[in-house]
Amino acid sequence: MSWLPDDDEDDDLGFDETDVRVRPNPKANRPRTKRRPAHEDATIARVLGVDRGRYAVLVDEDAPDERQVTATRARELRRTPIVTGDRARVVGDTTGQEGTLARIVGIEERTSLLRRSADDTDQVERVIVANADQMLVVVAAADPEPRPRLVDRYLVAALDAGVRPLMVVTKTDLADPGPFLAHFDGLDDLRVFTSARDEPPLEAIGEALVGHSTVFVGHSGVGKSTLVNALVPSAGRATGHVNEVTGRGRHTSSSTVSLRYQGPGGSGWVIDTPGVRSFGLGHVDPTNILRAYRDLGAVADECPRGCTHLPDAPDCALNEAVEEGRLSASRVDSLQRLLETFKDRTDY
Repeated sequence: MSWLPDDDEDDDLGFDETDVRVRPNPKANRPRTKRRPAHEDATIARVLGVDRGRYAVLVDEDAPDERQVTATRARELRRTPIVTGDRARVVGDTTGQEGTLARIVGIEERTSLLRRSADDTDQVERVIVANADQMLVVVAAADPEPRPRLVDRYLVAALDAGVRPLMVVTKTDLADPGPFLAHFDGLDDLRVFTSARDEPPLEAIGEALVGHSTVFVGHSGVGKSTLVNALVPSAGRATGHVNEVTGRGRHTSSSTVSLRYQGPGGSGWVIDTPGVRSFGLGHVDPTNILRAYRDLGAVADECPRGCTHLPDAPDCALNEAVEEGRLSASRVDSLQRLLETFKDRTDY
């Protein structure tokens, strides 16, 4: 015998479908779903900089009506880093009028990522800039003294990211940059510019910037912001001085920002970054550095498995080739200086 009432009994009790109570969704009128809108109408914009959760993006780049727009990130991108140089998909109000706010709903595939870590043991990367194809390392010949090891680290990061390295040595009126530059004689494709305190080779540097996205890096106090202001007069980047007691420069640029360079030969992008005193490489794969020296890499294929290619490495084919005169000692030394950074790493 069933305990459920039959239809007649149900009618007798006075129940019908209207007596069923449905708990309303407290957060929305529609059921929640994991499906996200496709945003097929999104506009592609260049990320110029970020300030306290708000992104400055350039919409319709290179068009007559290009405009700077303020945007925030969509909730689904809360775990996705958005950095200067990114190509972002933007929806919402993209007029750029005061008080308007667009929304970044996606990031286009990146062509390069320049990264650093807190130190050499930390493999958690910090993305500095996206889609750059050149790095300009700014170094002072004196005041402050050049730091070859820090420059080595910049070059390692550039080679690992597939970014072409450039270098400008400032303040050459204070010291001869020759001994410092000799450390890098063997590095391929490293173009070097030199300048006195008030006479940077703006025309030559500007020609190298046309058609490229170039990230400027350098130790505090080397004149990087001064150079950026000279190349992009509207930049207005803060400049500082070197402490006469410590010999250290004062941090002036506090954020990474993308600026348009416009010269006689065309335009490009200058990405100014804050000055740093350390540059961790915990995220870098050392094999990428050897690939940058194509001819040396071919010789290194003859090395024993696990060879560090350092001067004291046993049976290293590179060292043997130098002793036999088949390879340039300065060129191999340049590679070994870069690889020296990884001598204590055990994860590769």
